[in-house]
Order: sequence, then C-alpha cells, then structure tokens
Amino acid sequence: MARKKFNPIRTPMSEQPADVRKNNFMEVACGYTRDQAIIEASRCLQCKEPPCRKGCPVEIDIKGFIGHLAAGDVPSAYKVIKQTNALPAVCGRVCPQETQCEGSCILGKKHEPVAIGRLERYVADTFDSDSACEIITGDTACSMPNEHLKVACIGSGPSSLTVAGYMAARGVPVTVYEALHEVGGVLIYGIPEFRLPKSIVAREVGALWSKGVKFLPNWVGGKTVTIQDLMEEGFNAVFIGVGAGLPKFLNIPGENLVGVYSSNEYLTRVNLGRAYSFPDHDTPAPRPRNVAVVGGGNVAMDAARTALRLGAENVYITYRRTKEEMPARQEELHHAIEEGVKLNLLTSPISINGDENSHVKSMTLQVMKLGEPDDSGRRRPVPAKGITEELEVDMVIMAVGTGANPVLLEATPGLDLNKWGYIEADSETGETSIPNVFAGGDIVSGSATVISAMGAGRRAAKTIAERLGV
Repeated sequence: MARKKFNPIRTPMSEQPADVRKNNFMEVACGYTRDQAIIEASRCLQCKEPPCRKGCPVEIDIKGFIGHLAAGDVPSAYKVIKQTNALPAVCGRVCPQETQCEGSCILGKKHEPVAIGRLERYVADTFDSDSACEIITGDTACSMPNEHLKVACIGSGPSSLTVAGYMAARGVPVTVYEALHEVGGVLIYGIPEFRLPKSIVAREVGALWSKGVKFLPNWVGGKTVTIQDLMEEGFNAVFIGVGAGLPKFLNIPGENLVGVYSSNEYLTRVNLGRAYSFPDHDTPAPRPRNVAVVGGGNVAMDAARTALRLGAENVYITYRRTKEEMPARQEELHHAIEEGVKLNLLTSPISINGDENSHVKSMTLQVMKLGEPDDSGRRRPVPAKGITEELEVDMVIMAVGTGANPVLLEATPGLDLNKWGYIEADSETGETSIPNVFAGGDIVSGSATVISAMGAGRRAAKTIAERLGV
C-alpha cells in the first residue's frame, strides 16, 4: 500500500469574516468539522517521546488523544484529555498553544506544527460529557467514597476549577466559594464572548456540578468566609485561587476623569453584566466614538475589540514598544488588526485631558524609541525628548496589568507574601506558609495565562490528594 502523502501545512479553520464579526459578539473561530479534525490529527507523527506533552502545563497525553482522534474515536480521545484537564473546551480556545504544546511540536522545526488546540476544542465540543468519575474510578455514577474528607477552594477561576475537578474525580467533596454572583472567575468576567462563549464555561462548570462539586457564589474571601473559618469547620485542605484583580494605573494626570476605565471594570461590565447583549440584559455599557486602550497584551486586545463591537468609530492601541514586542498572542493581534483596531506604537501616555465637564477629550502621548534590552529581553522604550502627540479620544481603557487584591490576604494571619504582594507558595506543591493551605494561579504568579493557572492547580491538587491518601 502506498504511503499517505504528508501535508506540511496545518488544516485551516474557518472563522467569521472581519467585516461581519466586528459587529457582533459571536465566536470568531468556527471550529473544525469531523473530516477536518481527522485530517489534522493524521498529521501527528506519534513521536516515541512526544515533546508536546512536556510543553503542556497540565501534562495532557497529546499523542494519545490525537491518536484516538485520527482513528475517528472521539470518546476515547475525550477521556484521555479529561484524565488531566478539567476544562478542555476552554483550553482549546484560549491557551497560547503556540508557545507551549504546539511550540514544542517536532513538526514545527521544519513545517507548521499540529493544530493541537483546535483538535482539543473539537474533541471537547463534540463529546460533551461529564464522565470524569468513570474515567478515574470506573464508576458511571459519581459517588463520593471519601465523604469523611473535604476540600475548600476560594475563588472559582481556572486554578480552583482544576483542583475541584481533580479532587471530585477521586471521591473527595469540594466546596468552591466565589465572590461574584456567577461561577468561572476570569473565564466569565475577563474573556469576551467572541473568544470564549459563556455557554462553554457554563458547560464545563456544569460537569463539575454533576460530579458533586458544590459552588457557593456571593461569598467574598476575607469577608464572608476566611481561611480560619474553613479550617475550624473541618476542611482538610484549602486552596486559594482568587486571581489578581486589583487594577493598575499609570499615575498620570487625568486618570480620574469621566471616561477613564481600568480594563477590569470595563470588561466586567460588558462580560459579567452581559452589556454585549443590551437591551436583552439591562446593563448598558458606555458607547464612545473614539477609544484609546493603553497596553499591548491579551487584555488590551480584548478591551479594544470589545469597544469596536460596541460601536466605537475608532479604537487605538497605545503601546510604548513596537508590534514585535507586544506580549499579546499573535492570533489575537492579527484578529484585532483585521477588525480595524489601529496600533499607535512607540507612544506612552503622559496625561489625559478633560473638557469643562471633566470628561475625557484627548490624551497626550510621549513619543518613544527603543534602547537597549531590559531584563525581559525586550528593548527598553525610552522617551524621544521633546516629541509628543495629541490623540483625540473620549474614552481611555487602562490595560497595564493587575496586582493582588489585599482583602483575603490581609484577613489571613501567618500567610507569607512576596515583595510584590502575591502569596508565597512552594513551586512544586503550591503549599503556603500555613500548613494545608495551598495557592496557585495569578495570586501567586501575577497575571499569567489560563493554562498556567490550571497547571498550578493541578500540582496543588496532586499534593492534596497524596496527603489525604486518595
């Protein structure tokens, strides 16, 4: 039999045209069909020692799931993924695969790497199941054989959901406390509908509900529930996964003007408050004509693309370096430019200027140039002396990072923090300075990716499970 010809180019995935999608909040990428998924899966070389798995923070058996998919066995592929990943439909959409699993793919040395993220998304969307208990224990019903034990998670973002899924699959009851009225953390309030539909998050959370995980919204860590309370109630272990939601600003004149938002507030209003579907939800968002977003990461792209969809005529990304240094995913940057977002590069705000009603009317930008590399390896931006620009805008969104919210931290005596105010936790186990209290995700690392938070949750969950003997 003749050997099948190898295709060096990955199978393309259809998406909404830019001129259409910029006017709606429906998902940009349309996903693979069955035939496309099998064709792409067949590109995998099935390496003896696959480097892609080492590039995955949650250690998915990528070779295994793709092998099943190439054979057309979606249920088996799904079970392989769910062995280590509680949120495959989420990860298939928002993980930076290009720097992790796909970045490690051996095909990428000479050709395009296997589209691992797209395949994970296809499998998760096609085989919608809550069978993690069956996967781990062989039982079709989700029994709780270890009811004498119990674990608490504070925060319901990706790291906590990973801990909850891991422990519940081993028969340990888990209670998740969430400060907001809806479960999902940054997956709900931070990532726009056009990148991660809320129905996908609800489906993944629903699978955890069905496994026996108990979710308690409207419980604020450090206020309505504390670490001490949980330990006194007999929880064997507590995991802190509250993220890093304290907005940062530039401390320049005019940041208190009407029309200046942190990216946290703006995206939360639109995403959690469902302002994107007004008037179906009575939570309107501001609708300015000209918007400046300060920053160059994924959050900046999300805010800019959201403002465009809400009717802004002009949306500018103001970034102090060049396009090559922007930390945003290339896919998100590409989509933003396609949709009409304008890049205002090598500029840095030095003041926001208001009108007689204290409303934003413009922003003064310092023109920058690149100097020598800094500690990150990127060339350091330095001011071009005496050269400024004026940008006429009526709204400014600050997407320049976040810090640790101190509410829970200040309410927890004995919890060690680092010099940046994040929790000190063991890099291998996630354990904090308080015995049997663990932490992971942005509250430990600072702002990072969904999958890195999940990796931290998985490491902590493994340690908890070993300590509890399950």
